[in-house]
Amino acid sequence: MSLPSEPPAEAPAQGRQASRSRRIAASTVSAVLITLTCILVPVSLLTVWVHDIVLDTDRYVSTVAPLASNPDVEAAAVHRITEAADVRVDGAQVTDDLAKWLESQGLPPRVGNAVKALGPQLDSAADAAVSKVATRFVASDRFEKIWTTANRVGHNAVVHALTGQGRGAVEVEGGTVTLNIGEAVEKVKEDLVKAGISPAEKIPEVNKQMVLFQSDKLAKIRSMVHLLDVLGNWLPVLTVILGVAGVLLARRRRRALVTTMLCAALACLILAIGLVIARRYYLDHLPEQVQSPSAAAAIFDTLVRFLRVSIRTAIVLGIVVALGAYLSGAGRLPRGVRGKAERAADSAAGWGAAHGVHTGRVGTWVLAWRRWLTTGVLIVLALVFALWNHPTVLTVLLLVLILLAVLAVLALLAAGGRRGAEGSGAPRGAPGGGTRE
Repeated sequence: MSLPSEPPAEAPAQGRQASRSRRIAASTVSAVLITLTCILVPVSLLTVWVHDIVLDTDRYVSTVAPLASNPDVEAAAVHRITEAADVRVDGAQVTDDLAKWLESQGLPPRVGNAVKALGPQLDSAADAAVSKVATRFVASDRFEKIWTTANRVGHNAVVHALTGQGRGAVEVEGGTVTLNIGEAVEKVKEDLVKAGISPAEKIPEVNKQMVLFQSDKLAKIRSMVHLLDVLGNWLPVLTVILGVAGVLLARRRRRALVTTMLCAALACLILAIGLVIARRYYLDHLPEQVQSPSAAAAIFDTLVRFLRVSIRTAIVLGIVVALGAYLSGAGRLPRGVRGKAERAADSAAGWGAAHGVHTGRVGTWVLAWRRWLTTGVLIVLALVFALWNHPTVLTVLLLVLILLAVLAVLALLAAGGRRGAEGSGAPRGAPGGGTRE
């Protein structure tokens, strides 16, 4: 009868080596996925901005509509409309004819010379009248309607400006995006005629343009925008999936989540700084076609407003989630904070019990299922944030306040449940370890 052979001594060592190799591989993949996530977060913000704001007609029109009442844009529009109307009374000719007539009536030559000197003032008065009428028109609701209508009709051209072609109320040529103000000039012409400035009747049909944006690098921008538009809203989803996978593969998931959120916030901060630099560079290198630097700045700021809001929201969200993940950990500070919160809840429950306020079965049930309830609240708030249309920093803060309020209520109910369990001598356990923190 032969004895069974013992397993080779190196078998456990090989198993440990294989397990260690798997852990190393998982950690490596986790690091790669987390890195990709941090890089793709700001890129995702750009795709959403391009897809939902720049290339969406309704959102684009609602974005640029306030520009019609922007003081800098109004001033630039008055200048272009006045220049386009070009109502000029030939003051020199008028005063010269008047001087000759006066001299023919026997007046001395010095009177004729004095009348001729009024020529420049006559020209200036005509220009001032045109400017006054144009200013009144631009400040009215009529200009806002023309501005909105022209931008809506010409939005396809703006889209094509970022893809390479297009004509319309908004035209694109040689890297310059312009708005046709011909209709506005016609309205000013009508107002001038009504005001008694008869030379305005001779204003010809015009096709004047107001420059909205100019960049010699528009061709490069087009290819980038096309790529971002193709990615659309799928890249943010892919980014979230990569981030979740990276955290789940990490050995220390809580630390991985904190790292991911802080690095993503840092990447968004870098994007924000880059946007500030791009704005300064653009305004410092405005070409001659752009008549008003202040209007160009207003237009730039308006077009990127939602992108800036998204960047700030992502930074705040990253910091909030990282802070929440850290405070839920096992470190000395997190345990101290949670301990103080629990003691405060116990004190409140004790005060309530002394005044006849008891949680009863509700408190016992919350005590037993507190962890699952907390997880459910976090999931619900995460879904609310994900489905929120263009969330802002206020959205994040509102959801955080709601979360803190719900956690405070759960803590109070659980403290009441503990107090009731202690008074009845019942065990403080929970199904599935629900009260273990």
